[in-house]
Amino acid sequence: MKHFGLNIWGDNNFIIDHDTINVNHASRPSLLQITQKIREKGYKGPLLLRFPHLIKKQISTLFTTFEKAKKEFDYKGNFQAVFPLKVNQFPNFIESLIEVSQAYNYGLEAGSKAELIIAMSKTPLEAPITVNGFKDKEMISLCFIAAKMGHNITVTIEGLGELETIIQVNHELNDGLDTPIVPKIGVRIRLHSTGIGIWAKSGGYGSKFGLTSTELLEAYEMLKKHTLLSYLWMIHFHIGSQMSDIAPLKKALREAGNIYAELKKRGADALGAINIGGGLAVEYSQHEGKTERNYSLQEFANDVVFLMQEIAKSKGVDEPDIFTESGRYIAASHSVLVAPVLELFSQEYNEKGLRLKEKNPPLIEELNDLYTSLSRKHAREYLHDALDHMESLLTLFDLGYIDLEDRSNTEILVNLIIKKAIFLLQNEGTDELKKLQDRIQEKYLVNFSAFESLPDFWGLAQHFPVMPLDRLNEKPTNPASIWDITCDSDGEIGFNRNLPLYLHDIDVSKEEYFLAFFLTGAYQEVLGMKHNLFTHPTEAVIGFDDEGNYTVDKLIEAQNLMDILDDLDYDTHLIDKTLTYRIEASKHLSKEEKQALLDKLYLYLSENSYLKTIQAIDERE
Repeated sequence: MKHFGLNIWGDNNFIIDHDTINVNHASRPSLLQITQKIREKGYKGPLLLRFPHLIKKQISTLFTTFEKAKKEFDYKGNFQAVFPLKVNQFPNFIESLIEVSQAYNYGLEAGSKAELIIAMSKTPLEAPITVNGFKDKEMISLCFIAAKMGHNITVTIEGLGELETIIQVNHELNDGLDTPIVPKIGVRIRLHSTGIGIWAKSGGYGSKFGLTSTELLEAYEMLKKHTLLSYLWMIHFHIGSQMSDIAPLKKALREAGNIYAELKKRGADALGAINIGGGLAVEYSQHEGKTERNYSLQEFANDVVFLMQEIAKSKGVDEPDIFTESGRYIAASHSVLVAPVLELFSQEYNEKGLRLKEKNPPLIEELNDLYTSLSRKHAREYLHDALDHMESLLTLFDLGYIDLEDRSNTEILVNLIIKKAIFLLQNEGTDELKKLQDRIQEKYLVNFSAFESLPDFWGLAQHFPVMPLDRLNEKPTNPASIWDITCDSDGEIGFNRNLPLYLHDIDVSKEEYFLAFFLTGAYQEVLGMKHNLFTHPTEAVIGFDDEGNYTVDKLIEAQNLMDILDDLDYDTHLIDKTLTYRIEASKHLSKEEKQALLDKLYLYLSENSYLKTIQAIDERE
């Protein structure tokens, strides 16, 4: 895995400069430099770094690519896009997105009342808002209010009951008005076509959302009967997130395009847009030959434009405006999670741990000789001898013929021999060596919660690119497993011999070592869970001034302990009083000791749940 697969997933957003990973923008600061600057302000634990210029890059690339496809095919319809708020609703992200997207008339998509309020308050009036998901009368009324505010809003019908509610709200809010104001109406269709992968069930007849052909015809008649057909503006479909294969989309486009054309020919004259939903995949892979999508963005855009044009021509209708709601593609790359390594759990297997005696059992003497004389020429032979000796020595221990120190020396020497042999034979890549890597993998304890910051890894086995911030001019040799700090065995990114991660052999008592997790900006924050009451990490927006120098803005520290408990509806005032009373009521403490303990207690209550750092480095700081 050369350079941690940066050439596969990085999209030229980051570069390796000497021994560090740097932002490939403006003054090209290193992530290590940014991290250390924030930590100098007193912020410890994991950090979430946001880069608004990467949001802008994705939006610009999306629009530019579709405009290129339109020009190539002489397509008459417009291209528009909205960001689905369910992907990331955090204000530092949304406010950055709105700021950098103004030139593109980029809007927001809402799927709940709270999201709709965000969209109504943040989206510029001329930019589109689309509203999906199940809706009650209150939510549909909010859509009418948004329209009356001047918003360019489309409410998507997910079922006939919602259309009945739209008709009812229209009567209540518009009857008797000379100029009724109604939001644009979209209909989500339940396609025969299905997606692919984990989210394939978003399409097909068994999907959760959408109208069947029969229901679509009934909706058409209802709109016509209640003089709302002139507001029917959009056909909407979605076949799933993270589409790895372009073929299902092409099939769905043909199906949706023909439905659009049939409705136009039937008399839906105002119908003018097809919303293809989301699904544009992000490349998360770090390994050659393991890519997660088989198409480029340009192929995606070309297919959409060409197929919509082809159907419109064959059916004799106008080419529709094309909408997308691709959120993962826009948000994933903008944030990087940085977390310090606290401990390497297998570092007891080193020469310093040996307790060799003046007279050792013969097999241990042989193991020591094998280790000290191991070379490339004899590496495989000595490795086999060491494994054989280990089995014999462990049997001798079980029978009581060697003691605990002998067993410890056995484990350390065999581990050292395996590590050395794998390093010497690393270019061979045999199955035997791959299996041995499982035995000597190093466990890196990292100061973060996988459940909070990488929930899709835990829930869906989604891989995220990971690499250290520095030492990138040195070849990493440790097969690595990553452990988070939760007390849950699932909080581990285990070593995978088919998708291996190698990290550096470091002494964290003497130096800091940070890992960066990339492409975490989509879904991970909003789906993160407070397992063990670890909360959203400290976050910062990294901008660049006119001279190209980076700035650290909008720092939001992870919640402190009392805020976390308050979120769970604990009476934090009562907790505070109880803790204070129990210290003050202690008969074993002097007045000075009580005050010292209270001072420490209030200091700790004001901190977040993440660990600070290893003691040796704390003392130096």
